[in-house]
Amino acid sequence: MADLEDLLVKTSRTFALSIPQLEGATRDQVTLGYLLLRIADTLEDAAVWSREQRVEALFRFADLLNDADGTAGAATGDLVASWLAEPPSPHEGYLELLEATDEVLFAYRALDPPARSVVGRHVRRTCVGMAHIVRRADRDGELRLKGIPELRDYCYVVAGIVGEMLTELFLLGAPLEEVAEPLRRRAAAFGEALQLVNILKDAATDEDEGRSFIRDGRDRTLAFELARADLEVAGEYVAHLQQAEAPRGYLGFTALPVRLAWATLARVEEQGPGSKLTRPEVAALVGALHADLDAGRPAAGAAE
Repeated sequence: MADLEDLLVKTSRTFALSIPQLEGATRDQVTLGYLLLRIADTLEDAAVWSREQRVEALFRFADLLNDADGTAGAATGDLVASWLAEPPSPHEGYLELLEATDEVLFAYRALDPPARSVVGRHVRRTCVGMAHIVRRADRDGELRLKGIPELRDYCYVVAGIVGEMLTELFLLGAPLEEVAEPLRRRAAAFGEALQLVNILKDAATDEDEGRSFIRDGRDRTLAFELARADLEVAGEYVAHLQQAEAPRGYLGFTALPVRLAWATLARVEEQGPGSKLTRPEVAALVGALHADLDAGRPAAGAAE
């Protein structure tokens, strides 16, 4: 059986830091949700595949999430083998995750029905949305978004839906009825904020790989403004959790990426795309978050 925690570490530096702050069933649910979404993201980003291959792979993967009793086991193995015959990514961690697709799906099917329904519904929505995005690429697979509305549509598919999934899992795991609606209203912006910061940070790499999410000039300025506005909303999301006395793990899990995003956004504005936080800087932000949680101070911290 694949070690899901090990797969998490090998596929995401940020989530490997934040997910372990959750506890119990919610930690398992979010881990599986992330790994399933990372599989979808790897299929969407398969630059060496044709547009048609990527679309078909996303729809086939979405279908597997409907296989509640695992009757498609042998077919799943054949499907994964076809993906790996022409590896869709040079990232060893992503390829190892793809190899473990059947085991990740087995763990997903073992979730409690309400959580499995939430995870499956949102991952399927993401797969379908990603397939439509891939279809908009040109015949060479290059994707170029035309303005801020298309950028927001993209961010909703790849990250806003993630925020909605996390919110529903939080509501399953803790008595948060008093803030359920404020959380749901801010869930998509929470995800969009983190995605926008990543897009701004990775703009040069994305361009090299045939993806252009933000045009230079006015659109870039607007993207920074939108990221700051969304991060403010993400901070409100964390504040509502804190107001409702949500489990500490919920606060750490949501507040850490917001703090990292604020610091990363400031770094990218100052030094340009490709600039990153150092490991000591990340460690300092983690330490400051735990100190604030211990003292009962606002978990999201102050805007940079």
